Amino acid sequence: MKRHCQRGTSLIEVLVAVLITATGVLGAAALQLNSVKFNQMANVRSAAVFLSNDITDRMRANRVLALAGSYEIAIEDEAPEGDTIVDIDLQEWLAELALRLPEGDGSISRDDNVITVTVQWDEGRLSKSRLAGDSNIQSFVFVTEF
Repeated sequence: MKRHCQRGTSLIEVLVAVLITATGVLGAAALQLNSVKFNQMANVRSAAVFLSNDITDRMRANRVLALAGSYEIAIEDEAPEGDTIVDIDLQEWLAELALRLPEGDGSISRDDNVITVTVQWDEGRLSKSRLAGDSNIQSFVFVTEF
């Protein structure tokens, strides 16, 4: 009689073990997905920092024109079409922003000898992981004094 009461118990144990294993595998997959997502976000932010430093180094190399305001440009402005050093610096910088950052753009402003570089990009593909109402547009602001 005792044997009869134990029938089917091992099947229930197997089903519980499969459920626990499946939950663990799904958790590991979610962890891996978040890891890739945050790694990509960090890569984009590192590129923003690098590109901010790039344009300020170019400006320091051409300090007189930088302090005269020649490098000033607003977000969504087109790259200058000339062939001066300032024009080439801005063309290359804006091209790198567009290449390395999703919908990347930038601005440079000057207040006396304080230069503010703003790098902006769109993280819309990560909008599902943001709080409701948060903007997809991210920016990095770099302020330096010449």
